[in-house]
Amino acid sequence: MRNGTHFGYLRTARLALIAATLGVITSPLFAQRLIWLGTLGGSSSVAKDVSADGTVVVGTSRDVNDRSRAFRWTALDGMQNLGTLSNYNYSSDASGVSADGSVVVGSSMGFGGQLRAFRWTELGGMQDLGTLQGASWSSANDVSADGSVVVGNSGGRGFRWTEAGGMQPIDGHLESSVYAVSADGSVAVGSVPGYNYRLFAYRWSADGTWQNLTIWSIERATAFGVSPNGALVVGWGAQANDGWRRRAWVWGGVGGVQLPSQSQAVAYAISRNDVVVGESANRATRWVYCNGRYVEQDLNSVYFNVLNPGSSLNAAYAISPDGRYIVGSGYNGATRRTEGYLLDTCGNNGDVEEDGCVDDADLLSVLFAFGGNSTICEPKREDVNCDGIIDDADLLIVLFNFGSGC
Repeated sequence: MRNGTHFGYLRTARLALIAATLGVITSPLFAQRLIWLGTLGGSSSVAKDVSADGTVVVGTSRDVNDRSRAFRWTALDGMQNLGTLSNYNYSSDASGVSADGSVVVGSSMGFGGQLRAFRWTELGGMQDLGTLQGASWSSANDVSADGSVVVGNSGGRGFRWTEAGGMQPIDGHLESSVYAVSADGSVAVGSVPGYNYRLFAYRWSADGTWQNLTIWSIERATAFGVSPNGALVVGWGAQANDGWRRRAWVWGGVGGVQLPSQSQAVAYAISRNDVVVGESANRATRWVYCNGRYVEQDLNSVYFNVLNPGSSLNAAYAISPDGRYIVGSGYNGATRRTEGYLLDTCGNNGDVEEDGCVDDADLLSVLFAFGGNSTICEPKREDVNCDGIIDDADLLIVLFNFGSGC
């Protein structure tokens, strides 16, 4: 009897607690779990990166004239067209965002129709980062957490850019590609070409140290992502005796481990709690480390309840440092087009029982589980804010949303 007199004392306590704590609750209430980002008026969009708190997403969208445009999306303002460095008819692409969402990096056609890496801020707009000496083009692929370090490629060479030093080549190789940088900007990862058309994944440190990442016996490998602390690297590899099928992997300092998958797979990014995201068989995929091994999870299966009819998540390109927010591209069945998405893997407004009503049953569930732990391997709905502990914070969210949907 959820709403009977047996729970009168709970209502009294709820009202008193809400009155005493309304001024304390400042975090989001997690009501939305999957957001299709739409487009700039064109046929498609793709989300490439997300801020640490999930409030800012960047990527590329087609506009009303079918031009490719870099965008910055927020829940408040929607999708903002960041424009281009020069001619209105040229294209642009956003590939990385700082932790607080204030700095965006990517590439845009500059004057003369040449590709240029850019760094965007709200006050300064798009800043052309130039090129390496002797190069005719550049593109930016990632940015450090504070927005001060940018990495990318210029004229076939990897670069690292800072305000003080400008664009500098990643030393050691005349040819290289840089795809990602650690949170503090000290570690960069990518690939370098080798003999007999081989391709080697590497990890580079700001002290000039190069590491050729040993990824079992693969002949072609690329590193696409690095953990916030720079310790773990993810990417894809292939070898001739496996039919050149793409295999996702994670490297942790003493060698690489192939990630389990049912088909061809690529790993694009990794969080600080070892959650890897990518794609497998054209399905957005997450790999979580449980009981000493990585487990593959199809995001379409795990979060089927938030997908509208006919929709699918096809790739996951980035994940927030805490592993909560995932962005990528998929097919929106409602609009019948490919769109970028923002998936909040925690999204919970206190409806612990998942019956559409935040009520006494949800409150009791949290109370009975109070003090317990929740992990990505054994998640508990009672951990409403997904911080790993069932405590006052979870109870307050249930209380704040009490009665919703009833």
